[in-house]
Amino acid sequence: MNKCLNLLIISLFVLLIACKKPDEKSAELTSNPWLNLPNEPYNYLSFGDAPQYSDNFTQSLDNEPDSNRISNWGATLGRVLFYDKSLSKNNTISCSSCHVQAVGFTDTAQFSRGFEGGLTGRHSMTLINARYYASGRFFWDERAASLEEQVLMPIQDEVEMGLSLDTLVARVSSKPYYPELFEKAFGSKEINTNNIAKALAQFVRTIVAKDTKYHREKGNLPPNQPFPGFTAQENLGKEIFFGSKKVNCASCHASNSFSSDNPRNNGIRNGDFGAYSTWQIEQYIGAFKVPSLIDIDKRAPYMHDGSLATLEEVIEHYNSRLNNNDGHLDPHLFDENNQPMRMNLNPAEKDALLAFLKTLSDDKIRTEEAYSNPFRE
Repeated sequence: MNKCLNLLIISLFVLLIACKKPDEKSAELTSNPWLNLPNEPYNYLSFGDAPQYSDNFTQSLDNEPDSNRISNWGATLGRVLFYDKSLSKNNTISCSSCHVQAVGFTDTAQFSRGFEGGLTGRHSMTLINARYYASGRFFWDERAASLEEQVLMPIQDEVEMGLSLDTLVARVSSKPYYPELFEKAFGSKEINTNNIAKALAQFVRTIVAKDTKYHREKGNLPPNQPFPGFTAQENLGKEIFFGSKKVNCASCHASNSFSSDNPRNNGIRNGDFGAYSTWQIEQYIGAFKVPSLIDIDKRAPYMHDGSLATLEEVIEHYNSRLNNNDGHLDPHLFDENNQPMRMNLNPAEKDALLAFLKTLSDDKIRTEEAYSNPFRE
């Protein structure tokens, strides 16, 4: 009798396994004690491909490669890696430590602290709209040829995270939740640096701002036309930004993503050779990558060296403080007399420009759960 009962129990157990629903494996993953993940991944494809950026010029800036197309599970894996402190030598620093979601994926400190308290050489660049930079090069000086290359460099940096690639793979392989995540993302449980880089890059490329007042009000209107939903002050600031007051901010912060695709020298003088150290091209002396202006008012301090504490200081820099940086100032910032440009805005105009820049804020990107820390703490 007991033998028959045991056989019946075993048969029922086998039947339950055979009838297991496909998504129950996901449920096992997402109910684990380490991670707070949904049963089905977030729709990262829709995050990364925002309709607000569908104009031809913005699309031409898109650096997503055919060799690493975004997938929902790939970006999910990238999110977990992005927040994983075990990717640093002493388990104290993650990518998110220097690229904080709540402040526009940058750092409130002028220079970020690494795993042993050392400081980075430059201010943490925002990751918002990193996808829209056509060359695909990264860091302020463009020393990384692609985002896939860039994401591994802070992990290995002796100041930032201090981990060798061999140790990185060993650390990730030791975590019980990663093999299934890698299988979902890449079809194999094998963990290697190539797929770690791909997953991180996929996640970063989904961090696209798409819910600003500017984009909501613009619709199909050209940017140089007044927006009905803007205040008079915001429309004046937009007019200044797009060039009516002897300055064209949009010449460096172009398209619906408010970004560019060439290093520029913006008149900040601190002895940093910038992109010249990468390219050895004279015109790039003191020039740096141009980040997107989306969410700019939440991302203080500013510039590659974090030397400007407020957005008002940034405006005043372009209004009255530009110098030619020994002749290397970007050509767009010289006036008709070949002198560093002076916007000469009055207080009301400076306030209007500030009001316009605030219409580029995206409050949702700073609170979106799909970009948040997935670890249970």
